Order: sequence, then structure tokens, then C-alpha cells
Amino acid sequence: MRFLRSITLPILAALTASPASRCRAQAVSSPAPQHLFFRVTLGAQQSRPVSGRLLVMLSPGAQVHAIEVNEFRPSAVSIAAKDVSYWQPGQSIDIDTDNIAYPAGFSQLKPGDYVVQAILDTQGHFGYYGRQDGDIESTPIALAHWTPGSGPEPQLTLSKTVQMPKRPWMPAKLPADQQQAIQNSLHEMHIQSDALTRFWGRPMFVTGWVLTPPGYAGHPKEHYPTVYWTHGFGATHPSSRRFAAAIYQRMAQGEMPPMLWVLLDESSPRGTHEFADSVNNGPWGTALTTEAIPALERQYRMDAGSRGRFLNGHSSGGWATLWLQVTYPKIFGGTWSTSPDPSDFHDFTGVNLYAPHANVYTQSDGAPYPLVRDKGKVLATFRDLTQLEDVIAPYGGQISSFDWVFSPRGPGGRPERMFNHATGAVNPEVVAYWQQHYDIAYRVKQQWPQIGPDLRGKVHLYVGTADTFYLDGAAHKLDAVFQSLNAQEHFTFVPGATHFTVYRVGKDPFGLFNQIAAQMYAIARPKSHWKPKP
Repeated sequence: MRFLRSITLPILAALTASPASRCRAQAVSSPAPQHLFFRVTLGAQQSRPVSGRLLVMLSPGAQVHAIEVNEFRPSAVSIAAKDVSYWQPGQSIDIDTDNIAYPAGFSQLKPGDYVVQAILDTQGHFGYYGRQDGDIESTPIALAHWTPGSGPEPQLTLSKTVQMPKRPWMPAKLPADQQQAIQNSLHEMHIQSDALTRFWGRPMFVTGWVLTPPGYAGHPKEHYPTVYWTHGFGATHPSSRRFAAAIYQRMAQGEMPPMLWVLLDESSPRGTHEFADSVNNGPWGTALTTEAIPALERQYRMDAGSRGRFLNGHSSGGWATLWLQVTYPKIFGGTWSTSPDPSDFHDFTGVNLYAPHANVYTQSDGAPYPLVRDKGKVLATFRDLTQLEDVIAPYGGQISSFDWVFSPRGPGGRPERMFNHATGAVNPEVVAYWQQHYDIAYRVKQQWPQIGPDLRGKVHLYVGTADTFYLDGAAHKLDAVFQSLNAQEHFTFVPGATHFTVYRVGKDPFGLFNQIAAQMYAIARPKSHWKPKP
């Protein structure tokens, strides 16, 4: 869980407004609300025409800074958007900041001090990845004592091509020999998938990192259990290396048993594909289980059996690993899924999608459905994040990511929306499709006679009772389904833990990894006397 895009680009003539149109929107028969236009120029230093989604962002305050979007404070920044096509260097475009805007049109802002910045998302990646190399941005400008519609509006020039700073993935305080040992043990993985290539019509790969344990090279005849781990929403292939370094250190220090870790990347411009076979994203589950895993087991000394293949993931990765275990119970020996995205759609972050006239924005008493909380305080509602995402990009955000995984394909080739983004009204036909294909609780209950013998005792789930995204509700319902089937599941509801603290054990913020790894190893090596070092 956390927070895609396919742009239908208008023709150039429709993009370039006349100077007169910047002042006021015109009405034929009655006065129309005043619209506020900002002018943005593509810097002449650009060597060629560009296309993309133009965002103008306004942040209150006098201190000049680069403006970032924060889904934990969604209304802290005002954003207006416009799709542009074949924008010529030196050309100016007027953007109506009251047309596609969040949380409201700029003309409704209170007078005050603001900072404004424009950015052009040139690759359609902003919805998932945020700023990326190759995007083009303006220098942030201070608007002192600014009143919307009064005086000249700021002149913004896209003059800087974004080059994101490279965040170090290796702990800087590690001695050089330990850093080298981690680098020698981490291997990049790019396995071409025939199934995905056929679906997309271009070469597609299952990507990630393979982390071999300390001593792997020195014991050429020894095989190891393997953990298939995948990240949550917003993480990427490069960012997983930091996790690899931490896991290696724990194994080297004797806190975790020696195992191979495969760090799978499930990110894409459309969101997390979650290793589910989908009519929109393609057959990712098939690619992993029938192509990538066999290829890895030929290359590395892995236990090639269900008692040596384990799953672990958090958030969207928690849902992915839970899904893989339930869908392929013969292949994997157990999942340890933490804070998974909704696994029972009777509680989709608090919303019962199956209720008559269900609405994800408002409860039966008219109160808004919350979606993000911290310390008992609601930080954002379902409506907030949906409308923010719709302005930032047509796809790539957390809400639209669910459609790309779970929904049937619509007449225009894109996934059908589970709910109306203007009203919040749930589409029962789409929800029925979700239920039949991706409601894990429903799937387990319906298919238990077939999957039960291979699934019993293999599901381990951890979630905090104060989960930031209300994911503990669905976990309780899934637990009840497993209990009704005598599935011998292992659910742990961590008192007071949030989405981001569920791994804390004592003073160790990630101590749960040690416990999970030990449980896996005990299954793979029941006669082993391995114990963590005190």
C-alpha cells in the first residue's frame, strides 16, 4: 500500500491558448466562474520537442524549495495538470489551474506567501516513481503576498532536466571488507519471460537481485533454502539493494540463518503488478513460477522443492506473497506476509465493497471513509488520495494500481474502474470480477477442497492493530475464514503497531526478520541445530 499513467495527448493547437484566454474563461449566455491561468515556457536550451503531463505545484510559505507531493499530507500542496504534446523549445503554454486541480482550483486559494514550481513528466512515471531522470522542471519561485487573479501571474520556465541524486545503498560505516563481501554476494537478475513477452509484444523480464549467504562461495556442494521477497508500493529495483545489504549483515552476524534471498521487483509505471496473472498487466505469476524460479534453481544452489522455497513481503508485497502462496500452494513451503493489502474485499481499507450501494468515499451516515491515519488522527480520506492521484497522473498511483491488477479490461483497452472517481460509487459488476479472481478470502473458501491439503499451516501473517492504512480489518476477516476451515494458519496482530513499525522487536526496528528467517529455516532444516547468536 502507498500511492499511473497513459496519456491521451491533445493536438498542439488545442494546447496553446491565446493571451486573451489567460485572463478569464468566456461564457456564451451567462457569466462563468473566473479561471486562473499560469504561463509555462519550455526552455530554449531543450534540443527537441517534448510531450508529457505538465504539473504546476503551489506550496504555502516564504521559504523557496523544491516542491514534493506527500500523500500523508495530500492537501498541503495545490497541483494543477495538463497533458501536452509536441511542445517546442521556447514555446509558451497556458495552463488552466482551475480545470484539472487538487485540492481545488488555484483561484480559490487564500492570499498569502507561496512557492510555485512546474515540472513536466516526460515518461509517464510520476504517478509511481515521482520525479525521474529526464523530467524537466522549473526553478522554484517565491510568490510574496500573492492574491489569486490579482496582478501578473508568475512566468515559469522549464529550464532544468532532472537528474536525481544517487542514494547510497551500502551502509557507509561498514568496513571496506564487509562492503566488498556484500557486493560479491549480490547478483542482478534479469530473466526474460516468454509469457510476458508474448503478452506485451516486446521483451519483458522478471527482475530483481539474488543475495547469496556468507560462506556460499566456500561451500560449493552445499544447497540452501531460498526466500522470495518482494517490496511494497513505491519501492523499486534499485532501492531493494539497501534491503539486501541489511539482510546480509544479519546473516553475517549470526542473527539470521544462511539462506539465499531473491529480492523481486514488482514495480511498473502502472503500479505494483503483485505477481498476479492479470488481463491488464500480464501473466506475472506464471512468469515467476514457470520461468524465473526454474532458471534460478539451475543457476544457484537452491533447495529445489517446496520445503525450501519461502515467501516474504510487506504491504503490496505482503499481498503478492499471500497471493502466490494461495495460488501455488504446491510450489512454496510457506509465506510470511506482513501488513498485506486487502485480502478480503468485505473490508477494503474499511469499505465493504459487497454492500448494496457501496461507496468508497462516504459511509452510510455520510462521514468520509478514512484511508491514512497516524496516532489516532486521520491524515487523508479515500477521496483525498483518489483525487490527488487523478491530477498527478492518469495511472501509477496506489488506487489505480488496484484496477490494473484486479479489474477486467474495459472497451478502450484500459482496466475498468472499480468505482466512480467523481462520486465514489462502487461498480458492482467490476467488484464481482474482483471477487471471482482476486479476493483471497473468497478464493480460499471456494477452493479449499482442492488447495487445502497443500496450503494447511503455510500461511503466516503479521499486521499492526493500528495499521496506517486500516489493513488490519481485512486480515481479521481472512483469519476468520482460515479458522473456519481449520487451516492451521498463523496470524499475529501486533498491538499498537503501524504499517511502518510492525517489524519492531524490542529496540530492533527490523527484528521480525530474524524471527521469520528462523521459522523458515526450521522448516527447511528440521534437524539443524542453528540458533541465533545472543
